[in-house]
Amino acid sequence: MTFIKVILAIILPPACAFLQVGLGFHFWINILLTLLGVVPGMIHAIWLLARKRK
Repeated sequence: MTFIKVILAIILPPACAFLQVGLGFHFWINILLTLLGVVPGMIHAIWLLARKRK
């Protein structure tokens, strides 16, 4: 499942953020970052994945 989430974080970062945290604060931050540029949204989504694994 983690591999799928990493691929999703690269292709569609807000979907990955939604799967990790739901409709919380980080989801909306990820939407904003993705609108500002796809790369910041990807970085944030991957950060969310790494943070949850600890």
